[in-house]
This record gives sequence, structure tokens and C-alpha cells, in this order.
Amino acid sequence: MFKYLKLFILLSVLPYWHGHAMADNNMLVSFPYSSNSENPRELILLALKYEHAEGVPRNNAKAATLYCKAAKMGDADAQFFLGWMYANGRGVSKNDNVASFLFAMAAKQGHTHAQKMKRYTLATETSFPSCLLKPAPQQVRNLSYPKNYISRLVDKLAPLYEVDPQFVMAIISVESGFNVHARSPKNAQGLMQLIPATAKRFHVKNSFDAEDNIKGGLAYLRWLLTFFKGDVSLVAAAYNAGEGTVKRYNGIPPYPETRNYVRKIRRLYKKRTHPYRPRVIGG
Repeated sequence: MFKYLKLFILLSVLPYWHGHAMADNNMLVSFPYSSNSENPRELILLALKYEHAEGVPRNNAKAATLYCKAAKMGDADAQFFLGWMYANGRGVSKNDNVASFLFAMAAKQGHTHAQKMKRYTLATETSFPSCLLKPAPQQVRNLSYPKNYISRLVDKLAPLYEVDPQFVMAIISVESGFNVHARSPKNAQGLMQLIPATAKRFHVKNSFDAEDNIKGGLAYLRWLLTFFKGDVSLVAAAYNAGEGTVKRYNGIPPYPETRNYVRKIRRLYKKRTHPYRPRVIGG
């Protein structure tokens, strides 16, 4: 039954997109869209072209990449189609956990078909596709010492905690300027400036050990992302002032230090929201 439900939904969605692709007397095989486009609708139309071999050889991996690029832009249809690819193992490894997460993203925006598929996709845990994460931008990696060692650690550890490496690099840049031995007047320590209470809370034994410190900071960021439902500004504010303070003010506290901190993070990390787990153990 599930197979036929998916077939019905796909057949009901595709005519809409093909209709747009053929508008203005331009058939799908000839529309001039590029994979470098910043228009999510154009990316989806191009992805459909590759997925269904219309005018080009079938390339499901290319289609999935294009859907993901549009999904990063917040397009609900792209999130739905990428979820479909994961649910069916087209161009990516079949993964119902990732499919369910993507359907949920689209459903949250009111996508009717995603709402249906979410109910029929069995997930054992929450996972999001690695393609939604970007490496830290060059300007962040080049900020200061010891850039190569720190960036390698972040690239290795951040995916394990499902945190965008770019977000982590922004936090480290503002917190410590990539100084492993940094210590603040409030006794915040190391790369991610963990106060002793936070270090203990997330099982950090040595805050001046780069890897141990980053693991603790990542665990805290993952917890904050869940607590504030992926709101990057609130997570940054809480990292600076504490989650209790942000909750008490029901938003970014009116402290000049915290507001300035959030502005610095937002200049380095442009995304307003970040994927998050509905539940996180610990913290």
C-alpha cells in the first residue's frame, strides 16, 4: 500500500512542475537553467530533468545535489523531493530517517504531500542529510592560529554532533580568536570558552585541550539548538549569556555585550535557522 501511495503522490506533484517547465513555449529539454542558479524553482526544474532523463541522460545523483541546493534555500518542494530521493534510494543511499526529517521540514511549511509522506515514513531516529552542511568559509578558516589544526578538528567532530562546521568556526572565532589557551576574566576557557560549570556539564576533562574543548562546545551547541528549535540568534545569545537568561527575557537579552556578540556571530554565519534534533540526551 505504501508503494502505491508514493506513486500517487509523485504523479500528482510532477504535472505541476512540468507545467511550469514548459511555460512560455519552452520545453523542458531546452530551458536554459544552470546548476549555478540561485533560484530554487529553476534548480528544482533542472533536477527533475536529470531525475527523469528528459533531454539529458538520467543522473539521480545530480538531481539529488540540485534538490539539496534548493532545499538549503528553504524551498518546501525541494525538501519534499529530496526526501523522496532518500526514501527511495535514488542518487543517495536509502535512509528513512533522513527522508522523515526532510518531509517534516517541508510539512512544517504547509506542504500537503510532505505531510502525508511524513505519516507513512518510519524513522527510528532524527537525522539530516550531510549535504545541508557546508564547510567553514575561507574567511573564517584564515582568521588566526592554529587555523589548519583547528579547522581539521572542527571538520572531523562537527558532523558527529550534527552541527554545521561553519557555525562552530564562527563561535570559536568570536569566543577565543582560535587561541587554545584563552582564558576570560570570568574564567571561560579554551577555544570555545567553556566556563567550569559548562565543562563539567558536558564531561570536558581539560578545557585547554583543543579536541576535548571542541567536543564540549559541540555538545552544548547541539543541546541549545534543540532547546531553541534551531534559532541561530537565540542559540548564540544563550551561548553568551546562558539559556536561562534568554528564556527569562523570551528572546535576546538587552545586555550590550550579548547583543554585540549575536551581531558578530550573525555576520560570520548567515543562516537564521539550523537543523536540530527534537530530543537530545544529556545537558
